[in-house]
Amino acid sequence: MANIDVVDLGGKKVGSLELADEVFGQVNEALLWEAVKHYRASLRQGTAATKNRKLVSGSGKKLWKQKGTGRARIGSIRSPLWRHGGTVHGPVPHSHDYAFPRKKLLGALRSALAVKFADGKLIVVESLEAKEPKTKLYRAALDKLEAKRTALLVEAGASLGPNLQKGARNLAGVDLMLNNEVHPYDLLKFERVIFSRPALEKLQESLKKSVPRGRKSESRKAVA
Repeated sequence: MANIDVVDLGGKKVGSLELADEVFGQVNEALLWEAVKHYRASLRQGTAATKNRKLVSGSGKKLWKQKGTGRARIGSIRSPLWRHGGTVHGPVPHSHDYAFPRKKLLGALRSALAVKFADGKLIVVESLEAKEPKTKLYRAALDKLEAKRTALLVEAGASLGPNLQKGARNLAGVDLMLNNEVHPYDLLKFERVIFSRPALEKLQESLKKSVPRGRKSESRKAVA
């Protein structure tokens, strides 16, 4: 099993945390791609629309009789063959979301965590709660943790305090999330991911339980 340093908001090491091979041991790039594709599809509004012959304006009266005029037969001025007529097979409002198996989502979450750890972009702090609910305190803390561009702060629900909520909400490029709300897309979107120790422990424990039995045995053999 690998270990990761646990630091305080000042960047000083205060301990270490053992990482499970079942969670941080493998990266499935294909599964990550599927999870990101599904997430982005759910964000699409799906409001593109065109008017068919039922929706365009114009009378439905037959313009001339069917036979005897020498002209092509026509039933309505709203025909798609005519200018200002309806559109055939055009887009209609619909949802782009689709079902995504929970096991695949959890597998993608394990892969996203493994990617961040391998790239050195995963940071664990003992606590994300500062002394005061001030934005400048959290900005200074993020600078010391080398999270100067974008960062995702992940906290456990039981440890989420008012100082963290108020101090981090106005930081540009910084988002706050609970450990049970994290999506693989969120982990890949931000440059740095900063977990509190309780948040990562709870998330790791839940992801270990979701690992298929065959995967668990493989990871044990690899450790042995």
